[in-house]
Amino acid sequence: MGKIAWVTDSTGFLDEELSNRKDIYVIPMTVFIDEEEYLDGVTITPAQFFERLKTTKTIPKTSQPSIGSFVELYNSLEGEYDEIISIHISEKLSGTVSSARQAAELVNIPVTVIDSRILTYPMTNLMKEGMKLIEKGGTSSDVAKHITELSQNLETYVIIGSLEQLHRSGRMNTAQYFLGSMLQIKPVIQIIDGALSVKEKVRSENKATNKILGYLKSAIEKNDIDEIHILYGLDDSKTDAWKQEIRKFVPETISIKTCPLGVAIGVHAGEHTIGISWLNR
Repeated sequence: MGKIAWVTDSTGFLDEELSNRKDIYVIPMTVFIDEEEYLDGVTITPAQFFERLKTTKTIPKTSQPSIGSFVELYNSLEGEYDEIISIHISEKLSGTVSSARQAAELVNIPVTVIDSRILTYPMTNLMKEGMKLIEKGGTSSDVAKHITELSQNLETYVIIGSLEQLHRSGRMNTAQYFLGSMLQIKPVIQIIDGALSVKEKVRSENKATNKILGYLKSAIEKNDIDEIHILYGLDDSKTDAWKQEIRKFVPETISIKTCPLGVAIGVHAGEHTIGISWLNR
């Protein structure tokens, strides 16, 4: 194998291990607030975004990176690397994969584009799995197949922090929003095959939390799980409580990580969003 560059997008979360690598490149999503354009994680942070959200009079929007921005990045890597593996947010949640695929056709360096069917740290954790496979002598095709197979074994559940924001961003229709608001419903959202799906509709956040922890207990009884990811918007005040509850029934051999969702996801879900993800091996 030649020298490989790894590309992902700003919906992914890079932990300390990944942040210290020199072969990972992040292409930012675009965020629009009050007709101003920002680059996710570059010219605006989650804290800055949610502060702006308190006073904005327009609906914030996001946009996937352009084909041109991918072409520019891929071309810049050609002299230093022999090929690129480009892993991105689920195609059913964003057009980023489509932009990456079209850009791959316009450059000379070989590019393998992979739809992770997920987002944030579960996505970059799949990238870690790909890196391990390369270290063992696997090819980019092997990585694409392996990540696609692993993504089918992910379980991800989220309690949306703001139904209003989900509605304003176009991810929830008006009828669902008003019904949810009037009945004070806290839907438990599941990501299945890369798409959002309502798993449960309950009347309080405590009940929603208990439902999600119940799914985790069941998964641990049936599968080999080595890591659990707690996902949150801007507000991480509940993550410690979740960790404590999870640790009551999860052995110490299973690690628990907390991971922020970032600006692009925060536009749609809200700062008080919290969820959990794990990989059933």
